[in-house]
Amino acid sequence: MIGILGVLAITAIIVFVALSMMVKRLLYVSAPNEALVFSGGRHESSDGRAIGYRIIRGGRALRVPLLEKVDSLDLSNIAIDIEVKGAYSKGGIPLNVHGIANVKLPGEAPLLNNAIERFLGRGANEISRIAKETLEGNVRGVVAQLTPEEVNEDKTRFAQTLLDEAEHDMNRMGLVLDNLKIQNVTDESGYLNSIGRIRGASVRMTATIAEANAQADAAEQQAKNWAAAESAKVDADLAIAQQDNAKRVADAQTKRSAMIAEAQAAVAALLAQTSAEIERQKARAPQVKRQLDADVVQPAVAEQRSREEQAKGQAASVIERGKAEAEALRSLVEAYRKAGSVAREVLALQKLIPLVPDIAGARQKLSVGRVTVLPHDADGAGSKLAKTAIGASAQIKAATGVDLAAAVKRLGEPK
Repeated sequence: MIGILGVLAITAIIVFVALSMMVKRLLYVSAPNEALVFSGGRHESSDGRAIGYRIIRGGRALRVPLLEKVDSLDLSNIAIDIEVKGAYSKGGIPLNVHGIANVKLPGEAPLLNNAIERFLGRGANEISRIAKETLEGNVRGVVAQLTPEEVNEDKTRFAQTLLDEAEHDMNRMGLVLDNLKIQNVTDESGYLNSIGRIRGASVRMTATIAEANAQADAAEQQAKNWAAAESAKVDADLAIAQQDNAKRVADAQTKRSAMIAEAQAAVAALLAQTSAEIERQKARAPQVKRQLDADVVQPAVAEQRSREEQAKGQAASVIERGKAEAEALRSLVEAYRKAGSVAREVLALQKLIPLVPDIAGARQKLSVGRVTVLPHDADGAGSKLAKTAIGASAQIKAATGVDLAAAVKRLGEPK
């Protein structure tokens, strides 16, 4: 009994191992980036067509032994380096275009059916070559529709146009164009360089004009900002000044009563001081009056009396002298009266003798009324004296009417 159980167990193990190995060989698991194609059966596609294969993507399935064959399709991206030389653009300018594209096999029907029909069993290199040739043909077709300026200036638009152009062809072949980037566009004739220099000069001119306008706008804005700042500063200063004035007014108003009280106190103190000074001066007035009387009035009175006495003495002296002179004049008059006409001539001689030098001078015009001839002495002395006496007598008589010779003669006569 134990031997039968052991044989059954060994048989079961052998059967399990055989089944496991068979299942392992018949079970296929699809990775996320691949598609498994089970060929040999008859199936219906999503569009209703009858096809001889079934597709497993991202799952697992068992192959029917002897009836089905399993192939794998890689759905990973394929990077393609596109380099087109001498592609004629619109206008006949040959251009060189270099770009990068990413293509892949589609993961969903119906495009996947097209890929299976065209690329099943082919490697990635062959798929890449076919996609590259197709894209380069599309590049030449798109370049022929655009000018060099359009191709060079807007590479994004050029790539989008190329994507739109190539998408239809790629889908028909069962390929998906993920993206396409144009890296460089050149030409051997230097056309793009010339355009670039022209555009660069235009751009630089535009930039210079823009910079000048920006500087002018900046200067204008700076001037406006400065004006606004100065205006704000003036407004702030004015506000500060108004606040200061208001503060001064408030301070003045608050100090007004104190200043008035202080002024009133000062005036009251001054009035009290003045009243006290007045009282003091009133009390001092009799003393000052007595002092003035002793120092000024009494000496002045004494001086007045002294001068009055001196004046009286001088007046008495003058009076006495006048009386004496009057008496002398009366005596002289009496003497002249007693002397008669001789006294008049003596008085005239007393007055005229001091005038003799002037009378004898040549100041008066001399008129000859009479000529007297004198005898000539031997020595000449007597004649000179006689000439002098006669001339003086004649001149006195002519000037005053007094005859000196007659007067001398009368004086020599006895009384």
